[in-house]
Amino acid sequence: MYIDEGAGAPLDAIGKSIDAFAGAAAAGQFAVNRTGGDALLAAIKKMKDWINEKQGDLGALEQQPMLGSSNAAQVMKPFMQQVATDERGFITQLMAFRETLQQAEDAIKQAMENYREADETSASKFA
Repeated sequence: MYIDEGAGAPLDAIGKSIDAFAGAAAAGQFAVNRTGGDALLAAIKKMKDWINEKQGDLGALEQQPMLGSSNAAQVMKPFMQQVATDERGFITQLMAFRETLQQAEDAIKQAMENYREADETSASKFA
């Protein structure tokens, strides 16, 4: 399994890609028709909804698990909590992913507007 150890890892590459995607949409460098845009927005909504539904359940991962009092349990308890909550932890990265989904949604909406504007401009040439 590949783990990105760079700045802001492991979702740093995804964040940079979404930033570039949003920037390109804002600059009008690409367009998406309504059918394609609606399909992408539906997929993003489904993923955001799943994350939001699971947020309450994820609270259990933020707490040290009850593993007992053995030496091994004492070593594992803080490690398991850390895996979920530190800067590279599952919950931290899942919440960062949710933010990138919002950026992607905004970019797709902009790209759909770009398409609409380009379509109107092209249609006006034939009027």
